[in-house]
Amino acid sequence: MSQSLTLRRPDDWHLHLRDGSMLRAVLPETTRHFARAIIMPNLVPPVVTAADARAYRDRILAALPEGADFTPLMTLYLTEDTDPEDVAAAQASGLVHAVKLYPAGATTNSASGVRNFDKVRPVLEKMAEIGLPLCVHGEVTDADIDIFDREAVFIDRVLDPIRRATPGLRVVMEHITTSNAVDYASAQDDTLGATITTHHLVINRNHILAGGIKPHYYCLPVAKRETHRRALRRAATSGAARVFLGTDSAPHTDANKLLPCGCAGCFTAPNTLSILAQVFEEEGALHHLEAFTSLNGPAFYGLPPNEDTVTLTKTGATYPTQIATDDGPVTVFDPGFPLDWAVT
Repeated sequence: MSQSLTLRRPDDWHLHLRDGSMLRAVLPETTRHFARAIIMPNLVPPVVTAADARAYRDRILAALPEGADFTPLMTLYLTEDTDPEDVAAAQASGLVHAVKLYPAGATTNSASGVRNFDKVRPVLEKMAEIGLPLCVHGEVTDADIDIFDREAVFIDRVLDPIRRATPGLRVVMEHITTSNAVDYASAQDDTLGATITTHHLVINRNHILAGGIKPHYYCLPVAKRETHRRALRRAATSGAARVFLGTDSAPHTDANKLLPCGCAGCFTAPNTLSILAQVFEEEGALHHLEAFTSLNGPAFYGLPPNEDTVTLTKTGATYPTQIATDDGPVTVFDPGFPLDWAVT
């Protein structure tokens, strides 16, 4: 007899949709299962102003599959020239739901990010005043800091000082990858949330490097030791109220992933829910899956949970290995094991 599990329809609190033909190709993979998503602003050029965000939202809405019920939650890309009043007006209009902090050079299309954090202090103070969350890519970019240590150093050098200097600022530690981040997040008050990706619950750094380099497992922040993966799984499946799903689903064409200097990102939108159900079942925590995917994120962002539902059935899941785009195929993340739970 098959098992089934019904959840309120999930949201994705960290999503890359890109633009143009890539947007049109990958958007249906998210709208099939998710009702809303926080849309990353690291386009070229980036989404810096309210006008940029409005234009990008219009392109997303124009690309929606017929009959899709999906709301893009727009963000602004924080630069050292960001205008606090533009940010406040964008939030007041209902257009923008967060501002994204990229340390300059930290990841894909982050060259316009922040180098001098003192220059963005007026924006952060305005955000604390109006209650607009700051989403952070939590890595330092110093060349002398080992890539596997950059998240832990960011917490000490950047994140904690920002939060101490800006009381009341709501912050989301995005795509956390270390036990250091889990420990820090769990010790803070309700102004701090954390997202965890699907792929960081599945892979560690051995999956990328052992037995040959696996470019489709390369992401930033890079996957860490197995001890860190275990800490992430405990946090995600714990039911903790300030931990929620942000897939960081990040499509790149295979041609760009397989370059000598390949792009970082795992494309998990098509099979995330099936993978998560398996992970939570393995941890004996299926009863916490709805909180992680559907309840905790809306609560942190001050939005109601979705009323409609999705049902997963333990009948075995299939998913495409690639998604076709006008620029070439995009490979779907392979968890490395068969998936038992299908979204039905």
